[in-house]
Amino acid sequence: MSIASVTVTTPPRLESGVGVLDKASLLLSVLEAGPATLATLVSVTGLKRPTVHRLALALERLRLVARDGEGRFALGPRLGDMVVEARHDRLLRSAETVLGELRDRTGASARLYRRRGQLRVCVAAAEARGSGADTVPIGSSFPMKSGAVAQVLLAWDEPDLLYEGLRGARFSASMLSGVRRRGWAQSLGGWEPAMATVSAPVRGPGGRVIAAVSLSGPVSRLTRHPGREYGCDAIDAAIRLSEVSGH
Repeated sequence: MSIASVTVTTPPRLESGVGVLDKASLLLSVLEAGPATLATLVSVTGLKRPTVHRLALALERLRLVARDGEGRFALGPRLGDMVVEARHDRLLRSAETVLGELRDRTGASARLYRRRGQLRVCVAAAEARGSGADTVPIGSSFPMKSGAVAQVLLAWDEPDLLYEGLRGARFSASMLSGVRRRGWAQSLGGWEPAMATVSAPVRGPGGRVIAAVSLSGPVSRLTRHPGREYGCDAIDAAIRLSEVSGH
């Protein structure tokens, strides 16, 4: 599509009284309509070209602005991160109900994990009654190198991040391909040899994976094929939480 065929209207000006912030806000408002070239930003905002260029580069360094495949400016990934964090409390409130119902339906422990760098952190849980030593306290963290939850949190990453995450992992690229195809991951063992786990992705705005629902319990309960038996239950719970998260 040529630049001439794209019509971008001037967004309403929201003023804070701080000049540089108002100009930066105006640029971001233009980009809400989609990627734009420097020339388009200058034309729509009415700001001088050096000013637009300087602000766009500064916003890019802050990850509030990014470039698309054609070199145009677009809204950056940090804005998506902010949206996810803003919805986090609502996600946790809903998780209490969703995980409780999942536990009651299956008799296994239901948990919600989020990724923090190279760790997966338990942020909500509904433990199976009488689970005892198998309990995972909220705030507990585990490496992203093994287990169904790690597979789910990694499987939909960008190729370069996925490749990096596979280094030293106890699962392979082909296993993650299967996770993407099925919509769930399973594992046997973990912190207890006789434990089984099945996990499914929770998605946020844009379909990005922001968390993982897991269902864990003894192999005697979940069987040695937990995905086949309980994958649909995990997916249903994850979809409910995705709806809360704005997917």
